[in-house]
Amino acid sequence: MVNFVEAQKPLLHALVRLAGLRQLTVEIHPGTFMSFWVPKDKIPKKSTNKEIVPVGKTSDVNKNKKKGEGKKEKPAVVLVHGFAAEGIVTWQFQVGALTKLYSVYIPDLLFFGASSTTAADRSPEFQADCLAVALDQLGVQRCTVVGFSYGGMVACKMAEARPDLVNSMVVSGSVTAMTDSISAETMERLGFSSSKELLLPESVKGLKALLKVATYKKLWFPDFLHRDYLKVMFTNRTERAELLEGLVRSNKDAQVPVLHQRILLLWGENDNIFNLELAKNMKE
Repeated sequence: MVNFVEAQKPLLHALVRLAGLRQLTVEIHPGTFMSFWVPKDKIPKKSTNKEIVPVGKTSDVNKNKKKGEGKKEKPAVVLVHGFAAEGIVTWQFQVGALTKLYSVYIPDLLFFGASSTTAADRSPEFQADCLAVALDQLGVQRCTVVGFSYGGMVACKMAEARPDLVNSMVVSGSVTAMTDSISAETMERLGFSSSKELLLPESVKGLKALLKVATYKKLWFPDFLHRDYLKVMFTNRTERAELLEGLVRSNKDAQVPVLHQRILLLWGENDNIFNLELAKNMKE
């Protein structure tokens, strides 16, 4: 049987390639790999979508610059996805517009897409550290990071740890840290027993419940498309459940980060998961 969600990926990849991006895998350290879509002029010569930039290898990433060597470098923008889909699926509608003005980098966080690790750490700090190391290897010196939902938490951790790398941020539908009180209040308000039940649905009914909470405009899709989406976008379930466990911090241990970057909080006034009140509290 054809999986229609999987079948549309080649078309999506073709459109992203037309926008000037290419797929690349970066080895963070032995056993840890992060998949990226990066500007084609940042790809080593003779690369393929299975190209792996080895640990510490940066020297040949930017060699392919002879044409237009004198052109002004576009500022770098890093788009970090949320929990329900990998990078290119999350940001497919932004790529075409942003690549006209920016060098766009779209990672798959660990256990999403083709990214993986043999390390045991499941914290957002570890995700942020791996993302920062990968950007270093890709020759990114300064960037704006756009983080949505789970990606917003990773972006905040990276901005806190690497102010030399992160110049500014856009955070949407996220918090700087998921405390146990925020988690408990959110799940109770939404009628779910845990974030795993909400964000890792195992059935069409569960996926419909997630989409009902996570989207404003309700679109109808046949059940077979929901089943296809479950099979393609909710892989690595054990590891992703561990990521959710690694997110929650005790109230007494949670600290407000000192962030010196320019930050834009971009919110939906009808956001059901991280409501507008949380955004106002975070701003303060």
